[in-house]
Amino acid sequence: MSEIQSLARGLKILELLSQAQEGVCNNELAESLGVDKGSASRLVSTLVRYGFAEKDESTRRYHLGPQVVSLSRSVLTRLPLREVAKSFLCQLMERTGECAHLAVLVQGKALYIDQVESPATLRVNPQLGTMNPLHCTALGKVLLSFGDMEVPASLESFTPRTITDPDALYRHLNEVRRLGYAMDGEEFDFGVRCIAVPVFDFRDKAVGSIGISGPASRVTH
Repeated sequence: MSEIQSLARGLKILELLSQAQEGVCNNELAESLGVDKGSASRLVSTLVRYGFAEKDESTRRYHLGPQVVSLSRSVLTRLPLREVAKSFLCQLMERTGECAHLAVLVQGKALYIDQVESPATLRVNPQLGTMNPLHCTALGKVLLSFGDMEVPASLESFTPRTITDPDALYRHLNEVRRLGYAMDGEEFDFGVRCIAVPVFDFRDKAVGSIGISGPASRVTH
């Protein structure tokens, strides 16, 4: 079956961007696609125009754009893990009174694929499809600790409590593995604490993380 070459190359660019945590420059795109730099630039610029890619002007490297996440939401609602975990999310919310979340590893971040909201007026309620960093969220730390992804080279600081030293994070993740759960003590958002555990499949492979988030005034040590 014949294919539309420009469309195939555009899809290949999306695949390359999804695999490159630090982004991809135009020269790398041209080399991977086997085209000249001008053609690569026009292809990726089209993806940028429609929101499927975005350019970091400081590094001149390209990353996946928000439109990819937007389209993926319809896929998220049909994930088997989401269906299996739903009753457990409901139980967590009912027993703790806090918002319960389910996340998976996507593009080096924790992607929230489902949640059950707390009835409390003051609650922590990230939107479905939100992508948060791994090193400073409970759901993300679990994915780092029990998955097969390397610790990110750059650890961005979000609050004074964020762990930004790689060696300190390695030690922290070892403790998470020993305990079997992870906590976020206002490391990503002031006033918010979270706790999460891994979700394993039948092969004993971590395929996600599940946990709760709430105001630090209620989720105490």
